[in-house]
Amino acid sequence: MATKNKTNETEVSVTDFIESYVENEQKKADTYRLVELMQEWSGFEPRMWGPTIIGFGSYHYKYASGHEGDAPILGFSPRKPEFSLYVYSPTEESQELVKDFGKFKMGKACIYVKKLSDINIDILEKLARISIAYTNEHYECGCRIK
Repeated sequence: MATKNKTNETEVSVTDFIESYVENEQKKADTYRLVELMQEWSGFEPRMWGPTIIGFGSYHYKYASGHEGDAPILGFSPRKPEFSLYVYSPTEESQELVKDFGKFKMGKACIYVKKLSDINIDILEKLARISIAYTNEHYECGCRIK
């Protein structure tokens, strides 16, 4: 039996979330900047996904195991120790770009950064746009390139 995704889009206000969750003023400024950038790059309004992820757009995935669900096309979470950026796709170009990205750690499906000043925003944009194109090509989504 297919399992249901635990992280779903919610009706919580992104601004209310940021104001109540992000305590550090620099992290708050970086959070609002990421919202602005990802909205521009994706063409989608920010929406909350689960309790702490700010996402842009959505796509539907289905794994061979039968697990399926919806996820944001781009997104991030301003977690206390670091930002979790959901902008990476498994492409050769992405692998090359992260070499000059700046100070970060790589997770299985996301990039962890402490603050925006630690990374190259131009490369972040390229990674985000590659991710949008990858999602557009491989999944059912509302992210058709305009």
